[in-house]
Amino acid sequence: MTLPKVVRGRAWKFGSNVDTDQIIPAKYAIYSLDEKELGKHAMEGVPGRDTWASQVGQGDILVGGSNFGCGSSREIAPVAIRGAGISLVIADSFARIFFRNAINMGYPILQSPQAAEAVEDGDELEVDLEEGVIRNFTKGDEYRAEPFPKFMNDLLRMGGLVPWVRKQLEERRRMAASRG
Repeated sequence: MTLPKVVRGRAWKFGSNVDTDQIIPAKYAIYSLDEKELGKHAMEGVPGRDTWASQVGQGDILVGGSNFGCGSSREIAPVAIRGAGISLVIADSFARIFFRNAINMGYPILQSPQAAEAVEDGDELEVDLEEGVIRNFTKGDEYRAEPFPKFMNDLLRMGGLVPWVRKQLEERRRMAASRG
């Protein structure tokens, strides 16, 4: 997966304390680890959003309230959201385990209380991942998010922790071999 510098898509607004059981109910997690299959059932546990995944367009953006991704350490929660077609998640705040799982798998998430408060369902957003700038074309507003440090952007661009570690190990092997 190549991570673009700028992402553009329609916003899907969710509230606070959306937990991993709501993101991908356990009954789907035990049958498949296929990203697209999980994506078909993403957010089914959120009241009133049981058909949400069928409405998402490729590249859309999920905007959540505070403590997004709380609950169990279900690693497949960010996988299910990505499988539904969501390019990134913006939230007021993230549960620590969801944050780590998303970053480890190379899935971009941004914390922006300002955007989480102001964005509404259907707003057209553009997000500069490296600068942490979120533009709301529907409202003519701009919000800030704390951009990730360079090494985390590299990790995201490479597709997650495992590919990033492999690259680091390969570079060390090459350096050791060149020293003889």
